[in-house]
Parts: sequence; C-alpha cells; structure tokens
Amino acid sequence: MLIDSHAHLTFATLKDDPEAMIARAKAAGIEAIININTSPQEIERGETLSSRHPWIYQVAATHPHDVAKVGEEQFEPIAQKARLGALVAIGEIGLDYFYKYSTPEVQRAFLARYFQLAQECHLPVVIHCREAFDDLFAVADEHYQKGPALLHCFTGSMKELETVLARGWMVSFSGIVTFKKSQELRECAKIVPHSRLLIETDTPFLAPQSHRGKPNEPAYLVETAHVMAEVLGLSFEELAKLTTANARRFFKL
Repeated sequence: MLIDSHAHLTFATLKDDPEAMIARAKAAGIEAIININTSPQEIERGETLSSRHPWIYQVAATHPHDVAKVGEEQFEPIAQKARLGALVAIGEIGLDYFYKYSTPEVQRAFLARYFQLAQECHLPVVIHCREAFDDLFAVADEHYQKGPALLHCFTGSMKELETVLARGWMVSFSGIVTFKKSQELRECAKIVPHSRLLIETDTPFLAPQSHRGKPNEPAYLVETAHVMAEVLGLSFEELAKLTTANARRFFKL
C-alpha cells in the first residue's frame, strides 16, 4: 500500500473525472492521497471528495505563481480553513523564480505569511521551490526556523539537497525520477535518509516514464515506487512501508 503525498485532484483544468481516478488509485493499492488545493474553490471540491473518501486529505495555499494576482483575496479564506482544522498541512507554498509569474518580492512576502500561519495552526508546510533555494532558506531562517517541512517534487542539485536535509526537512520525489535522463536525480535520492523520504505523483503533472506526456494520476505512483525501490536497493514492499509510514507521521494521518 502506498500514499500519494502530493496530488491535485481538484485542479481547475483537470479533465479526468476525479471519482474515476480515485477508483483506479484504490485498485492500484493507494491507501491515501494528500490533495493539494490552490484556491478556496478547490478546497470546497476537496472537502466534497473527503466526505466521500475519508482517506483523501486536504492541504491548501495559494501557489507562488498566483500570489501577485489572487494571494491577498485568497489568504484569509484559506487561513480560516486551517484554523478550523480542515487541513493537514499548509501548501504548496514557496518560491518559483523560473517563470516569475509573481515577482520575487511578492512571493517572499506571501511565503513568510504562510509560514506564520502554519506555526499559528501547528501545521507542517509543503514547499515548492524552483531556482530560488537561497531565498527560500533565507525566508525560512527568519520565519520558520524549526517547523516541519516537506520539499515536494525535488529536482535540485546535490548541494541544494544537502542543505535541505541539514534543516531536517522531508523530501519527496515525483515521476521525474523515472525519466531516462534523470540519473543525477536518482543519485540525489540515494542520500536522503529513509525516515525523511516520500513519493508523489503531482497529478495531473509529471507522469512517470511509461505514461510520459499523458495526464498523471495517483495510480501511476506504483511505477515511481518501483523505480525508487530499485534505486535504493529495497524491495517494493520495503519502499512502500517506509514511505507510507513517513507520510502518516508527517501529515499526522
């Protein structure tokens, strides 16, 4: 049994029927899904899914891409959900300097606010970071020094990973680790302590190698788990057991 630690089942442009994807996930041996919401509207849809499937859990924040446009209007509704206990984490928050859909200054400001919200609500954070690790660490040092954090979909360098691990953060790998050209990423995975390792789909993005170019879904986590097990020299069952235990501990499921 596996836990998909990061999926967007309520993504606004998701074309596949979430209920059909959930059924396929269950048939594939997925025992829980952490659903990431990026707007109050998505949270409402997520809560509906959770009411039907109690093994789907909700996380929410405004994505760093969108904070300049809708961050202010979304922050309080999301904060209210966190304060009411509807979320198991705050996220995905962070910085993305690759696209810079929101300016770095605005991204850093909202990252700080969400760090503070997580501490207020005693929730862990799920972090997105792309080409912005130095600033991410600087904001964390000021606003979130010792809080529990998960860096989702790691694709950085070995040096960046070592800095992440030195902070005690969890690290999650997506279907990218299965790509033929991802040897460096697979080498990175080998240095992550087993107690800090998670896996994810990032549905509907980043489908693993055999489904590459198609919409991703939680059932495809099985392929990523098989590759990760091989990389780490573990059996599939061992990899499944440790990543499931890590997810349950981190999200307090």
